[in-house]
Amino acid sequence: MLDFSHPILPRLGLASLLALGGVLVGAAAGPPRAPLQRQATTPAHTEAGIVAIVNGTVISDADVTNRGRLFALSTGMGLAPDVLDRLRPQIARQLIDERLRLQEVQRRKILVPDKEIADAIHDIEGRNGMPQGNLRSKLAADGVGIRTLVDQIRAQIGWTRVLRQQIGQTTPITPALVDEQLKLEQQQIGRPEYRVAEIFVPIEDPANAADAQRFAETIIKELRTGAPFPIVAAQFSQTQTALKGGDLGWVQPNQLDPELARVAAEMPVNAISNPLRVPGGISIITLRAKREVGHDEGTMVSVRQTFFPFNSTLDPQSPTPEQRQTLAKARAVSASVHTCAQMEAANKANNSPRPADPGPLRLDTLNPPQLRDLLTSLPTNKASEPLVASDGIAVVIVCSRDQKNMAELTKDEISTRLLAERAELVSRQLQRELRRRAMIDVRGQKVAGD
Repeated sequence: MLDFSHPILPRLGLASLLALGGVLVGAAAGPPRAPLQRQATTPAHTEAGIVAIVNGTVISDADVTNRGRLFALSTGMGLAPDVLDRLRPQIARQLIDERLRLQEVQRRKILVPDKEIADAIHDIEGRNGMPQGNLRSKLAADGVGIRTLVDQIRAQIGWTRVLRQQIGQTTPITPALVDEQLKLEQQQIGRPEYRVAEIFVPIEDPANAADAQRFAETIIKELRTGAPFPIVAAQFSQTQTALKGGDLGWVQPNQLDPELARVAAEMPVNAISNPLRVPGGISIITLRAKREVGHDEGTMVSVRQTFFPFNSTLDPQSPTPEQRQTLAKARAVSASVHTCAQMEAANKANNSPRPADPGPLRLDTLNPPQLRDLLTSLPTNKASEPLVASDGIAVVIVCSRDQKNMAELTKDEISTRLLAERAELVSRQLQRELRRRAMIDVRGQKVAGD
């Protein structure tokens, strides 16, 4: 009998793959209208099932409900109905802002081809070891229409292109500017810096401050009971870093709001902060790591892999004939592959849903420990034994291990960071302008402009 008791290679779960951020629907932007008096309102259920109308585009009760269900599904938490109810007002406000973003995408005649959305969904399925088309049925089984995910993907792609257009109209990031920033970085060597992730909840109207505070407290409670921070950030943070799970990267105290810098200096690694009032809203942060500027030695490992998916979830006590055949194939690869090039060829021949090269991995930060131990001890150019998971079997090979100072910034990294900072500023400014020009009808009450 074939042995299915090999170490389990962790997979990128559905939770981390739905972290795409942003929601929109395909509706044309109407012309700007004269502002009316803003009134404090809280989006909620209505008799007609309409939560809000944004320049003529409807946000329905079903839209808000589906977004909440997608959040519950993506976190893997199975959130209670009362928790989702507490999230509804903030979800509705996010949907309003996202409708405005879509309308701006359409006003600029920026196209997001259906093929790009389909490719993104196929990528989600592939990274999750799912057969093509299974994501739709998975969402449907949990009461979430595929359109909810499609809208998220479309919004993310479209808004990013709007920002590229907008940034293209500003002064470019020149080599001189990068050199100047590099000199400033070198002057900070030896001082503390922090790896921080953030969820930012905007407060555009003081009348909504209490709702934002309740929302932040609800989110923090879920985070502290196990909801993945990157997933929550991708779903709810209203900054461009949401696309990266809220990750701000390595930042120095002078690059953070003073309140965030104070908390980051005091909090333990992996802790979740309380709600922190900052200009424009509320921040929730988690501290990933601490180090000194310019000093961070670590081992980077390059690997190649091939993955054989199962057609059904594995029961180790009763594997199916198909799963036994899959293990036999994996064992054949393990015995015959002796170089990274051969593993890439095996992955291609296997038509694996996962890429052969997962990218550079830092050994001391890999989780779970079994994976870290495996990649630490496995000799280079030697394929691993089959690594069995509930959804399939992987075989990996280590190509190289290299010591590297992770804190050493390159000019490309500095340029990328400066561009990201500019994109964030442009995003907030443009979002405020869209709100100022908009006609928004929330629960039958006209809302426009700041």
